[in-house]
Amino acid sequence: MQATAWLRRNRLEVACAAFVVTDFAVMLLWPDLVRIPFFLTWIALTLVYGFHPWSTRTTAVAVFSLSFGTLAVILADGFRGDEMWGKIVATPLLAIMFSATAWHAHRRTSAQKHAEAVAASRASLLERQRQFVYDASHELRTPVTIARGHLELLELEHGSSPELEVALDELARIERIVERLLLLAGAEQPGFLVPSDVEIETFLGDVFMRWSEMAERAWRFETDVTGVMRFDPEALRTALDALIENAVKYTEPNAGIALRASAVGGAIVIEVADEGSGIPAAALATVFDRFARADDARSRAQGGVGLGLAIVTAIAKAHGGTCTVERRNGETVFALRLPVVVRDDDEPAAELLDGLDAAAGLASL
Repeated sequence: MQATAWLRRNRLEVACAAFVVTDFAVMLLWPDLVRIPFFLTWIALTLVYGFHPWSTRTTAVAVFSLSFGTLAVILADGFRGDEMWGKIVATPLLAIMFSATAWHAHRRTSAQKHAEAVAASRASLLERQRQFVYDASHELRTPVTIARGHLELLELEHGSSPELEVALDELARIERIVERLLLLAGAEQPGFLVPSDVEIETFLGDVFMRWSEMAERAWRFETDVTGVMRFDPEALRTALDALIENAVKYTEPNAGIALRASAVGGAIVIEVADEGSGIPAAALATVFDRFARADDARSRAQGGVGLGLAIVTAIAKAHGGTCTVERRNGETVFALRLPVVVRDDDEPAAELLDGLDAAAGLASL
């Protein structure tokens, strides 16, 4: 059994060895044909090594054995009166060429193994970090809830005070951070999304109305898409809330904030645009990273910790979409692009996609 398993693992090497032995037999039995098997031997060795690189020791043994073997055959032919100098010169040249090929292949294999090890290590580290964030956030919920309950009880018994208000505000902030960390930790897990069929215009209108009643801004709602789309309504509402909350934080009263939806190439693009001061150019590349802040002082003063946009990105990716930001016509525009996936039995989505194509065609006229 062990011999059979060894043969299966090394079948290429076994086949190559059999071929080399056959070539040597041909070179010994038919000296006139020595050139053909001579070159075929080195070609076979190179081909096998390309599929299954050997260790440095095995490669050295194979090169020296083949070199001395072919030299012995060539010398034997020389003693019989055959011309041998060209063949003798060819042997070390072929050995050197094969050794160079083997060296490069060995370096490539080593680099690939190193890259795979680094990738596996990073994947393991990311998984441990994700699990730590999830565990730590989960464990924080209970003590925060207990502390908040005791403070609220003190407030009921002794009345409100500036100290209690600050403590309650900070605990509420911690609760928001914990919930967002838990959301991010579960973003890449199966079952993160719970999709359902949602009428897109009604859904966006509800989000817009809720926010327009909460903050004094010059609100605008613009959409040219209708129909039923399949997505996770709670997750998408969370993403839009994060974008609109961000717009409210960085705009003054009566500044313009717009919620727009349009059809672009078989996808829906939902934009949240505001007339705030904008994001510094240096921060555009990292604004979607976790704990990233465009302005540390303003973010901390307004209660932000740099998780909102990371959540938006996670939800967009989970839906197979993207989120981008740019400065356009005096506005900071966050664009959430969501593809419309049509199944054979999904008539509402098919109708929506037809509507998107029609809208895109009208826009191009």
